[in-house]
Amino acid sequence: MRLVVLGVGNILMSDEGVGVHAVTALADGYDLPDCVEIIDGGTSGMDCLDRIADADLLLIADCMRSPGKQPGDITRLADDQINAWFKTKISPHQVGLSDVLAACCFHGISPKKVVLIGVQPASFETSMELTPAIAAVLPRVIDDLLAELAAFGITATAKAA
Repeated sequence: MRLVVLGVGNILMSDEGVGVHAVTALADGYDLPDCVEIIDGGTSGMDCLDRIADADLLLIADCMRSPGKQPGDITRLADDQINAWFKTKISPHQVGLSDVLAACCFHGISPKKVVLIGVQPASFETSMELTPAIAAVLPRVIDDLLAELAAFGITATAKAA
């Protein structure tokens, strides 16, 4: 079994980088089995293709703008919901991520299951820090990522402080 946790976003644009901050905190805070690969995908797009190809689970953390949502609201999308959502704009690098998933599909190497944990941003101002509203929900995002991994039978162990 091969599971990939992909953090996507631009850490120079405040809340746009929430996905990268989430996977960094996950890697720093938890020991995971070797079958789990954590990737800081940044805004790299196609550079991640080989690393996500044929994964049993692709778990994506990202910011996600949704009408009617408040900053810090968390949305979970899976499989076909993600494809439908790409008809609207998720984040400034959305085209890169949708292109990667489309390329996987075209080459017959799509991940078996794809889950997106998206956070409604408060700001895209130039800053390497998350806004207080988004920083406050970061532990919930990590908990959601851990829950998705647990659903696949993966146990994460908190690292000693």
